[in-house]
Amino acid sequence: MENMVAQDERMAEYLEVADEVAAKYAGRRGSVIPVLQQVQERVGYLPPEVMKRIGERLGVPPAQIFGVASFYAQFRMAPVGKYVVKVCHGTACHVQGAGAITDALCDELGVADGATTEDGKFTVESVACLGCCSLAPVIMIEDNTYGRLTPDEARKIVREYGD
Repeated sequence: MENMVAQDERMAEYLEVADEVAAKYAGRRGSVIPVLQQVQERVGYLPPEVMKRIGERLGVPPAQIFGVASFYAQFRMAPVGKYVVKVCHGTACHVQGAGAITDALCDELGVADGATTEDGKFTVESVACLGCCSLAPVIMIEDNTYGRLTPDEARKIVREYGD
């Protein structure tokens, strides 16, 4: 029961954020993406209830809000872990073994690529490019970039965040 109350309180906070951000853009054309971006930045992801509220506040059909959010890879429909481990899969990283890095991280954390650990600590996310080609293969956790990695080094790095 306590868990449901906490979830309801959290959702009320998320809806408040949606109201606040949408109010800044009321009546402005082309505001869907900036509103979604700002709400996601503050909430962490875009729950269906929040997207519906954004549509109501902007006067945009919910289907359009969901369409935009599902079209762009930058938007998340599910919560992510405390640490998002981005694995670069750009050309340089791919050639230097990004697939093996992703496999090692997923194995170490017990999740599939794109999934979040049960404890909510990590999300592994393959990305198109992190712009660090000379350091290939590369991962990024928070604002920290780690390059020229082996699968074992990548495992060691996430273990340090897990402590």
